[in-house]
Amino acid sequence: MGSPQANLWVLLGLGLAGILIMTRKLKKAVKADFGAFVERLQLLPPPPPPPPKAPHPLTGLTFAVSDVFDVEGSITGFGNLDWAKTHEAASQTSPVVSALVEGGASCTGKTVVDDMAFGVSGENKHYDTPTNPAAPARTPGGSSSGAAVAVAANLVDFSLGIDTVGGVRVPAGYCGVFGFRPSHGTVSQMGVLPVSASFDTVGWFAKDPTILRRVGHVLLQVPYTVPQSPRSIVVADDCFNLLNSSADRVSQAVVKSVEKLFGRQVLRHENLGDYLSSKVPSLKAFQSEKSNGEVKSSVIRLLANIMRTLKRYEFKQYHDEWIKSVKPTLDPVISVQLQQDLDMAEAEIENCHAVRDEMRSALNFLLKDDGILAIPTTSEPPPKLGSKETLSEDYQIRATMLTSLVSMSGCCQVAVPLGFNEKCPVSISLIARHGGDRFLLDTVQTMYGVLQEQADIVTKTKSSKNAVSQETSAEMAKEKGNQAFKDRQWQRAIVFYTEAIKLNAKNATYYSNRAAAYLELGSFIQAEADCTNAIDLDKKNVKAYLRRGTAREMLGYFKEATEDFRYALVLEPNNKRAAQSAERLRRLFP
Repeated sequence: MGSPQANLWVLLGLGLAGILIMTRKLKKAVKADFGAFVERLQLLPPPPPPPPKAPHPLTGLTFAVSDVFDVEGSITGFGNLDWAKTHEAASQTSPVVSALVEGGASCTGKTVVDDMAFGVSGENKHYDTPTNPAAPARTPGGSSSGAAVAVAANLVDFSLGIDTVGGVRVPAGYCGVFGFRPSHGTVSQMGVLPVSASFDTVGWFAKDPTILRRVGHVLLQVPYTVPQSPRSIVVADDCFNLLNSSADRVSQAVVKSVEKLFGRQVLRHENLGDYLSSKVPSLKAFQSEKSNGEVKSSVIRLLANIMRTLKRYEFKQYHDEWIKSVKPTLDPVISVQLQQDLDMAEAEIENCHAVRDEMRSALNFLLKDDGILAIPTTSEPPPKLGSKETLSEDYQIRATMLTSLVSMSGCCQVAVPLGFNEKCPVSISLIARHGGDRFLLDTVQTMYGVLQEQADIVTKTKSSKNAVSQETSAEMAKEKGNQAFKDRQWQRAIVFYTEAIKLNAKNATYYSNRAAAYLELGSFIQAEADCTNAIDLDKKNVKAYLRRGTAREMLGYFKEATEDFRYALVLEPNNKRAAQSAERLRRLFP
């Protein structure tokens, strides 16, 4: 056996090879770093303290930072080449980055963000779009796309991103990793390029809840304590109903995990839209306005609209002067939105801030000090690469509907990977009140193993039920085919047998029965093919040999037909039809 290090490189090589094979269909070469990095650099931690002092809390870990964080001597590129060309290198490193290095971690580089960290799809035409390791044909999510990809591809242990309207949570969901957005205002934004002050929050990614928690304790500057169990876990049923095929699986995994860990009495189901309608009165100022031609919209969609309007307004306040003077090449997602009339009256801005304040009060009241809200991280799987859908206003709203709950309230949220559905990552999110960051990190650490276990059980149960259901349906279709055959309705019988085969393609009888109907119609080639399929599945299917022998005889394959009849006799020595057919062919072709 090779060394552990050699084996690791083999595994990494195989993983990369798999990605390369998959992306050949996309005609896109995958870079060794999956396109995650815009710059490689090295910030090394101080030497560890001598024993008996404890080592630094992040000793041995590596991390990357999104290209919105200042690093001394490096230009902060903001995901835009024109921005990089027109700005000087940073004179000092962001305090957040410095805290992590001082905590024992090594910074290895800067990662790609959406153009000016504005989008949510993760696509960037200036630096190319990082490859999503979990779903190479899909977008990685943004704005902190490269940071999520670097973690998902095991290039670093954790990474930093910026979350404005979902910039950490969306790529975490799309790439199948953990993504933590702390309470708004709890982590310093110094040395971080702004997008929208009302929402900007430093967040981080990890593949492991323990590392996620270790990073959190350094950045949040909170001590380790005995974890507190949640006394209330609220499942937002209306939010889970936004999902399609994975809704039951995901919500069941949450419910079963809570019951196993904390007891059924902790569970509570809530229609979050109805709750917020009653607790956020300032929403009424927006509900009368038309949205996309509709007079009324769901509360959560309305929140996303308000959030995005305020984000655009604040973004323009920060960067409009530079955009007008430099006239940079911008992603259409930005340019289209900046062309809209963003001259908001003071009263409108106050209304947006009122909704934000009331949202915080509403969620803090719902969750109190020891409550958790469970929702899906995103309402849809990641879009396909190059899809025009990501440019549409409707996609931008759908992608941020669920993230708006925390962006608008300032509460803390963690995106938790929960396996795959239809080859795309599935992610749920747990939310705690504003200031409940340590409680939330402790809770995800406690719950994650059981969440994984329950998700696997639910998936296997569902697969088993589907298999049983399909087999039952296939048998019903076969019986209908048999009745049609008895009624001499050959074509109708073929339709039913075909349906049975689609439901269960491993049943030899279905092919053999359809062959019998084909023989009655004189479709001998189809009959021979069906009998061959039946024999491949069941080498002792006498009827299939007899029917294939008949089809071959009618097609003029007399030698092969004789062999089929003789083999049927081997299986059933007293079968008169086989004996008569074999004898007839022997006399005709001695």
